[in-house]
Amino acid sequence: MFTPVRSRLRTAALALSAMTALALGATATTGAAAAPAVAKQGPTSVAYVEVNNNSMLNVGKYTLANGGGNVFDVAVIFAANINYDTSAKAATLYFNENVQRVLDNAATQIRPLQQKGIKVVLSVLGNHQGAGFANFPSQQAASTFAKRLSDTVAKYGLDGIDFDDEYAEYGNNGTGQPNASSFVYLVSALRANMPGKVISLYNIGPAASRLSYGGVDISSKFDYAWNPYYGSWQVPGIALPKSKLSPAAVEIGRTSQSTAASLARRTVSEGYGVYLTYNLDGADRTADVSAFTRELYGSDARYTP
Repeated sequence: MFTPVRSRLRTAALALSAMTALALGATATTGAAAAPAVAKQGPTSVAYVEVNNNSMLNVGKYTLANGGGNVFDVAVIFAANINYDTSAKAATLYFNENVQRVLDNAATQIRPLQQKGIKVVLSVLGNHQGAGFANFPSQQAASTFAKRLSDTVAKYGLDGIDFDDEYAEYGNNGTGQPNASSFVYLVSALRANMPGKVISLYNIGPAASRLSYGGVDISSKFDYAWNPYYGSWQVPGIALPKSKLSPAAVEIGRTSQSTAASLARRTVSEGYGVYLTYNLDGADRTADVSAFTRELYGSDARYTP
C-alpha cells in the first residue's frame, strides 16, 4: 500500500501567517557567485524540506563519498500557499512564519546551498481556502498571480517555483471549480516572466490534468515533473522527456532502504533523469541516503554536520 501524498499536517494553514508584501521590482542581493558543483554522473536528485520543522541547510550536508559531489541538486522550500482574499475576491501568495523566516534569512538559509551549486525552489500549495492554480476566473487573474510568483523569485534570489495542487478545496469561499484555461494561463505567464528559472510540477490535483487549452500545451514549459506518491513508481502523465521526469518518489526515513534502492535502480535502468525525495530532516540520514546514491551514482553518501 502506498503512502499517498505527504504525511504532513498543514501548519501552513494556521493563522500563524502573514500575507506577503512584495515590493514590485525588488531584487535580492545574491551575494557571492555560486561555486561550480563537483561534477557527478547520474540523475538529478531533489529534496523537499518541511521548513516548519527543519532547516534548508540539511540539503547541503550530503556529498558523495566518491568524488565529493552534492547528493542533492535541487532543494525545495516546502511550502508557500495560494490563499484567497475574500475582500478582494482574488488569490494571494501567503507565507507562514517559518517560510517567511527562510526567505528573510536568505543569506544564511539559501545562499549557502546555491554557492554549492544546489538550486533552491519555492513550492506553492493550496491552503483550504478555495484558491488554486486551476480556478482563476480570467487570464488577467492568472497573470497577476504569476507576477507575484516571479517577483518573489526575484526578490529573494530563488531559482524557481514548484506547483503542488493539493488542499485547495475548490469552491470554498464562493470560488469556482477547476477550469480548462487557468493553469495554462498561469504557467505560460510565469515562464514568460522568468525564462531562465525552474518550473516544476508535483504531479497531482486538478491542475496537473489541465495542461492544454486553446491550442497551447504547457508541458514543455516545465523543467521537471515528479510522482507524488512516496514509496511507489508512477510515471508523471506529462509530455516531457525521460530526463525531466521522476517516476520514483521516496520519503526519507519512512520509505524502506530496500525500496529506495530498488526505485533508484529502476530509475537508472529505465533511463529516467530525476529522483525525488521528501522530508529531509536534521538527523544523520546517511544510511537512507546511501541506499539510493549507491544505485544512482555508484557511491555511498557522506554526511557533514
